[in-house]
Amino acid sequence: MGMSAETSPEFGKLRNFFWPIHRDELKLFLPLLIMYFLICLNYSILRTSRDALVITAKSAGAEVLPFIKTWAILPASLLIMLFFTQLSNRLSKEKVFYIMISLFLLFFSLFAFVLYPCHESLHPHAFADTCEKILPRGLHGLIAVFRNWTFTVFYVMSELWGPAIMTVLFWGFANEITSVNAGKRFYAILAVGGNLALVFSGAISTTIANLGIKLNELNLEITNDAWGNSLVLIASVLLGSGVLTMAIFRWLNVKVLKSYLSQRGSFQLKRKNAEYKMGIRKIFAFLAQSKYLLCIATIVLMYNVAINFTEVVWKDQLHKLSPSPNFFHAYYGQVMTCIGLIAVVGAFFCGAIIRRFGWTFGAMVPPLILLATSVPFFLFLFTDAPLASIVFLGAMQHCLAGASKYTFYDATKEIAFIPLDQESKLKGKAAIDGVGSRIGKSGSALACQFLLMIFGSLSLSLPYIAVLLFVVIIAWIYAARSLGREFEVLSAARPTSTVNTTETILSK
Repeated sequence: MGMSAETSPEFGKLRNFFWPIHRDELKLFLPLLIMYFLICLNYSILRTSRDALVITAKSAGAEVLPFIKTWAILPASLLIMLFFTQLSNRLSKEKVFYIMISLFLLFFSLFAFVLYPCHESLHPHAFADTCEKILPRGLHGLIAVFRNWTFTVFYVMSELWGPAIMTVLFWGFANEITSVNAGKRFYAILAVGGNLALVFSGAISTTIANLGIKLNELNLEITNDAWGNSLVLIASVLLGSGVLTMAIFRWLNVKVLKSYLSQRGSFQLKRKNAEYKMGIRKIFAFLAQSKYLLCIATIVLMYNVAINFTEVVWKDQLHKLSPSPNFFHAYYGQVMTCIGLIAVVGAFFCGAIIRRFGWTFGAMVPPLILLATSVPFFLFLFTDAPLASIVFLGAMQHCLAGASKYTFYDATKEIAFIPLDQESKLKGKAAIDGVGSRIGKSGSALACQFLLMIFGSLSLSLPYIAVLLFVVIIAWIYAARSLGREFEVLSAARPTSTVNTTETILSK
């Protein structure tokens, strides 16, 4: 066998910057790249669709988001995490992958072809109208969650695609078969694939929204309205990319993994499921015993709280500017395209910056960007600036913060898991990404609900949301610095026979 990829000489400067992948690694890396692209494509399309669906629904608005994230997404996250844990304890990882993706694809198809066409008869509008007359104005969003319950379920399933499929399944699989040395080269380019998915998803979302309207104007409706036409097209794209993802995963398991990993001898391809059998209570107990995992959890919590605050405020302004679901979807699709374009450029620099300046520097980039963009956005909100200008400034913040998420945040977070042992990777990652992120969003959602109950609207709550946001960002920065110190210690302490590397992730 030739020289191992792990011990071969360094690449040239240009290739080390753009494509630090060895030829014998392509059979593993390219399938991972395509799978990640398709999973991110679905997630990005679902993000724009879910917001357009629930925010522009009857008697709804951006105020519905905090209630969905607390009373629908959080319990659903716990259930899906329990379901995943039970499946993992009984079935192979490959079967769990197929079952989880198929479950999501089945629901999205059912919604587009059955639930949405019948939503007027399924939604309890009369009862919800009665509740609005009795209950306080601050509970308007909660009533809308119940009123448009099929839309709420769609939002929940769309939100869960990220942590369940992209984070737990894909990244858990990638971390298991990737060493520290390969991870610092692979993950930055995988981020480029995810960012390209954002570009394509934005273009697809905008095209679908316009096509749905066009079909309605030409009396070529697939369903009973223009937005229903768009949802059918969206479901078709989701189904096609999801099936292709499973096909590639199957090919990777059958044709590549056994031979590839056995050549390196650094990973155990087969593990007994009993070795990792843990209930959800034990998962959190395991998490609490590790200071390192608690630091990662803190960063994930702070990120989700901060992003939720900024998103709910901006989407409220966008709804005022674009009340139609197709126009909302099209505008948001353009924003997603911008996020992808910025992130693609940033991803090429992300890996080099992390290698040059260290993990801590890379982890500090997202909170600092969010801090710098939040100041002018909230200043405009507190003035009589034109609505279009406020929405544009919020979109710019959304683009920069989102791009930093898909580059520096994702890369540094995933690299932080690599030096851990296999049990900590699997169970700690499942608890942090599968449930911890939901707790962060639900915590900020509860804060928004509390403010809504007191002041009655998001507009009157803006000063308090701004103060909470800046406190969270400062806490995020502090957590990133603390984890950076822990990461250096753990990376240096990992034996080379286990991680098969001669340099740490922070090598320059």
